[in-house]
Amino acid sequence: MTVLITGGLGFIGSAVVRRLIRTTDEAVVNIDKETYAASHDALEEARGHRRHIHIRADICDAEAMRAAFAEWRPHVVMHLAAESHVDRSIDGPAEFIRTNVVGTQVLLEAARSHWAGLEGAEKAAFRFHHVSTDEVFGALGADDPPFHEATAYDPRSPYSASKAASDHLVRAWRHTYGLPAFVTNTTNNYGPWQFPEKLIPLVALNALEGRPLPVYGDGANIRDWIHVDDHAEALCLAALSAGRPGETYCIGPRQERTNLQVVTAICAVLDRLRPDPAGPRERLITFVSDRPGHDFRYAMDPSRAEAALGWKPRRSFEAGLEHTLAWYLDHAEWWRPIRESRYSGQRLGSTIQSRASTISTS
Repeated sequence: MTVLITGGLGFIGSAVVRRLIRTTDEAVVNIDKETYAASHDALEEARGHRRHIHIRADICDAEAMRAAFAEWRPHVVMHLAAESHVDRSIDGPAEFIRTNVVGTQVLLEAARSHWAGLEGAEKAAFRFHHVSTDEVFGALGADDPPFHEATAYDPRSPYSASKAASDHLVRAWRHTYGLPAFVTNTTNNYGPWQFPEKLIPLVALNALEGRPLPVYGDGANIRDWIHVDDHAEALCLAALSAGRPGETYCIGPRQERTNLQVVTAICAVLDRLRPDPAGPRERLITFVSDRPGHDFRYAMDPSRAEAALGWKPRRSFEAGLEHTLAWYLDHAEWWRPIRESRYSGQRLGSTIQSRASTISTS
């Protein structure tokens, strides 16, 4: 069996690649454009593995996508490639539309052409798995029930709008052309190898360096946090065995926390693992102006996915957070050059740079 993954050098994609190499006999074809957040190191033992093939290509390149399908003839496609940082989408939405919308359309057409040429059992077994986000559903109030598979779409940012559009495209290709596709939506991920502009690594590394820990608004915004390895397990179960064409699966851990709770938990763990002579790190928390259109709360009801996939998250937020922070303490050789080079040498505009040093929840 051959699994074609897009975005397999990204945070979630690399976790999926690692899991496939460690727990299956499948060949993995990893298509990645290698943007600022890509990391070959995150592949760990999959890097250079005989069952891992890396193709540097843009999913918007139709010729490259057709060539990849023709050469490797995948049985399963796991589409994770996406621009995913909300603050970047606010300041530069065009690249999000290009990658998340146009790129998905190009990939769907390449997959459809490949699938149409299959026969018998190979055609029946083919799956297109589109990986999406809870942000397509909009925002919840404090007492609203969590999102679920039938929740209406109500995206609020350029990022979430671009992901909502890609979800709709996948379902349209299923309905119009019969492509055996399905969608998974999930909550905020965290864990090892996450790019340092995201909330948990950003706060942790600022705290280690004695820098301010700026928090949007009053820190009351709520997210539901899943460890990336738990998410990768669910994705692999869906793609390789349990996912059914036309279905949607909401994957979440039922572990809601306010941003302020996350930040104070990070401070407490770091104070225990690596005490700061200057005192508890909560002293570094600083409240700053909220970002435009900041959604108040995301949460997911994973009941249907748990039953369909035979899956539940293995890690509590507390255990997962401690594991993650210990990993960052042990891997300064990876994150320090990124921090020092301002995100791999990119010259960020002043607005993005300001936001990149502020707590980002998506």
